[in-house]
Amino acid sequence: MRDVVIIGSGCAGNTAAIYAARANLKPLVIGGHEAGGQLSLTTLVENFPGFPEGINGPDLVENMRVQARHFGAEFVPGSVIDTDLSRRPFRLNVEGEWLETRTLIVASGASARWLGIESEQKLIGHGVSSCATCDGFFYRGRKIMVIGGGDSAMEEANFLSRFGSEVTLVHRREEFRASKIMLDRARNNPKIKFLLNTVVEEVHNVADKLVTGVRLRNVKTGETWNQDVDGFFLAIGHIPNTKVFKGQIETDAEGYIISKGGARTNIPGVFHAGDVQDRVYRQAITASAAGCMAAIEAERFLEAEGH
Repeated sequence: MRDVVIIGSGCAGNTAAIYAARANLKPLVIGGHEAGGQLSLTTLVENFPGFPEGINGPDLVENMRVQARHFGAEFVPGSVIDTDLSRRPFRLNVEGEWLETRTLIVASGASARWLGIESEQKLIGHGVSSCATCDGFFYRGRKIMVIGGGDSAMEEANFLSRFGSEVTLVHRREEFRASKIMLDRARNNPKIKFLLNTVVEEVHNVADKLVTGVRLRNVKTGETWNQDVDGFFLAIGHIPNTKVFKGQIETDAEGYIISKGGARTNIPGVFHAGDVQDRVYRQAITASAAGCMAAIEAERFLEAEGH
C-alpha cells in the first residue's frame, strides 16, 4: 500500500516527487511510456530559472530525479496499462502487476503529434521541435518552417516571426481549421509565407545531425522540390496521455483532464499535474509548479484522513 503514486517522470511528476518525498510520503514514481517527458526531447533549455547559461533538457530532468531520490522517492520504469479508480485504495496495473495507493497524481503529460517521417524523428532536438516558445530563440535570423493549419500553427508562426528571417507555414490542404482572427493575423504578417496543398516527405540532414532543409510535395500536382530551412516546427497538436483513465477521470473532448480547482480532479484523492491538464502554457516551469501543487494537495488530503 502506497500513500502516493505519481504517474509520469517529466518536470511535473519529478517536482511532485520532490515535494511528496520531503513530506515523508515515500512516493512511487512510474516512469511512463515517455520517461522524462517532453523535456527529454529538448537539447538546450534557457528559460528555466536558476540556469543563466542554460541546461540540457535531459540533464534538468535527471537533476530533478536525483533530488527526489535524495529525499526518499522511488522510481520504477514502465507504463500503467489499467486502472480501477472506482474505490479506494486506487488500483493500478503497471506492466501486468497491480499495486494500491491512497492518493494518485497523474502527471502523464501530452505527447506531441509528429508526422512520423523517419528523418523527422532522428532530428528531434537537432532542429526539429514541437515547441516554439521553448526553441524559437535559437533561430534568430534563420529560415523557419511551421507545419499545421490550426490556431496553434498560426500562433507558433507569428511567435517565430519575432526571431526568424522568414517563416514558411506548410499546410496539406487549402482550407484551414484555424479561426478567422488567428488566420488573418498570420496572413497579415509580412514575414510569414504560406505553402498550401503541400506535405513534407523528408527532413534533411540526418547525416549532419542538423536540419538543413526539407523535401516537399504538392499533393495536387505531385511536384516535389527541396527547400532550405534551419528550424522545423510541428504544430499539429498534442495527445494527452489519459486513455488509461477513460470513463473514470473526467476529461474534455480531446482527452485533457478537467480541473476541479487547484490540482483536483473529479475523483477525491486523484490529482493532476502538468501537460495532462494544461493545453495552454506547456512549459517546464509551469509543469513543475503544477507538480508542487499536486503534491501539497495530496499531502493535505492524506493528513485530513489521518494518514
